[in-house]
Amino acid sequence: MSWRTVVITKTSKLDYSMGHLVVRDVESTVKVHISEISVLVIESTAVSVTAALLCELIKKKVKVIFCDEKHNPLSELTPYYGSHDCSLKIKRQIAWNETVKQCVWTQIVAEKIKNQAKVLEIYKLPQSSMLMGYIDELELNDKSNREGHAAKVYFNALFGKSFSRNDECPINAALNYGYSIVLSVFNREITANGYLTQLGLFHDNMFNQYNLSCDLMEPFRPFVDIAVKDMNPHKFEKEEKISIFNLLNDEFKIDGRTQTFINAVKIYCKSVFDAIEECDTSLISFAGK
Repeated sequence: MSWRTVVITKTSKLDYSMGHLVVRDVESTVKVHISEISVLVIESTAVSVTAALLCELIKKKVKVIFCDEKHNPLSELTPYYGSHDCSLKIKRQIAWNETVKQCVWTQIVAEKIKNQAKVLEIYKLPQSSMLMGYIDELELNDKSNREGHAAKVYFNALFGKSFSRNDECPINAALNYGYSIVLSVFNREITANGYLTQLGLFHDNMFNQYNLSCDLMEPFRPFVDIAVKDMNPHKFEKEEKISIFNLLNDEFKIDGRTQTFINAVKIYCKSVFDAIEECDTSLISFAGK
């Protein structure tokens, strides 16, 4: 089955009928079978949605993202129960071995930095070799903060020495938008596997509902970065947002096979959970382009 992302951008009424998402507006009525949808993005606050549709989307594990009046992701629909054995999964999650968690986090950081180095290599930027050197310097749980050092070098190389992630500019707007979409995809997979997004491996912010998602998504951030770099936005409006959404339809290689973004995240998340449960980080499958 080829899953896709559906984006609702104009005033419409969304309803459920016989296994289908029904989109009605003044011009037409369109039906999409729910089994074909992985993510539904409701970009306009003028859209109305029936409770029957929301219930069916939850049952089918479709990630639903709601945007605010500025068309930026604001919230998402998350089920109480992600799998039939979620109570057991949560008990195990609470008891995850601390050393194993640190080992997994170290592998995740290494993969993130490696992907950042690959992005710089694509643009023939010499800082790529510096980032690869940071991987060799990694300690357990990244005690020396190689991730932070790599990020500073990486973003300055990619977007210029004057660039800061704190700037209010189209590049940061695009990056933040892309990261929020990727975060939602990870939230979907974590809950679908029966785990809590709040309990992270490394992230431990009491105000963050998505600590685990923030942990697991780190190696996928550079895929957003390269999309934004290629876009080179001078504004960030509807056209640029659609371009970012198209990342979800890209193809990635994982476990020797080509997969969609959604499936790559699914395989990767499952492998991380297996690695933690089996205390074996070699079970982790990372994705690449």
